Amino acid sequence: MTRALLIMGPTASGKSALALALAERLGGEIVNADSMQVYRDFRILTARPSLEEEAQAPHHLYGHVDAGALYSTGRWLSDALVAIADIQARGRMPILAGGTGLYFKALTEGLADIPAADPETRAELRARAEREGAAALHAELAARDPVTAARLEPNDAPRILRALEVLETTGESISALHAATKPALARGAWAGVALTPERDALYASINARFEKMLEAGALDEVRAFAGRGLDPALPAMKAHGAPALMAHLRGELSLDEAAEIGRRDTRRYAKRQFTWIGGQMPDWPRIAVEALPERIEAVFATMP
Repeated sequence: MTRALLIMGPTASGKSALALALAERLGGEIVNADSMQVYRDFRILTARPSLEEEAQAPHHLYGHVDAGALYSTGRWLSDALVAIADIQARGRMPILAGGTGLYFKALTEGLADIPAADPETRAELRARAEREGAAALHAELAARDPVTAARLEPNDAPRILRALEVLETTGESISALHAATKPALARGAWAGVALTPERDALYASINARFEKMLEAGALDEVRAFAGRGLDPALPAMKAHGAPALMAHLRGELSLDEAAEIGRRDTRRYAKRQFTWIGGQMPDWPRIAVEALPERIEAVFATMP
């Protein structure tokens, strides 16, 4: 069985280009491991591979989910395992590329057996969040499940509500449930690398990429998305740049102001991804070089 190759890295670090080059060399197929690139509504804004790139090698789990759906880590894990098995059954190499650390953690360390959402409990918690604010619920979570609260931002309402919901419905914390999990892929079934480019250069790439997104039609993409009138709590609403560009379309921000917020939020996300790599992936080989040929050589050097 061909081992899966996992490529993690911050946004705009060149994961897709590296995955494509390796797929062509190794007879591989690429599986998305980015929680925003699963949504079909945002090809441009989430920097999904282009149609031309998708034609160069098979791509899986890109743009396969409607933005109106609640697509969880558990659903991604199930979909990814099916894709990996199918690719391996054809004698090809699965190459998973993305920047969502939780996806990789679920794949390599396991995902807790957490029950599905309880509509009544969720509705009650949402009402509380509207009355009291996410920060108040985060403080409650910190008292009841400090491990989970410590890794969540005080304004991350969807994840705070989910953690409290699990506590209410099971009597167990998400952190305790995660501690009892087993990996979906055995340690010998995969090899992983983490891209860690120089930060200033990465931030410059993020800024330049956002401008190219706007030139390519990201604003029209957001306009069409906003026209659907979806629930603002949906995960797809977190696509970097989308909230600010929607505010521009409502006349609340200039395009320059919205673009700067989008660039800033993306840079902050990259910083959190670096932190995740440092804290959650201590044993993954780092690749700091930025030239694609050198990156390919570095990947080969990590593979036995």
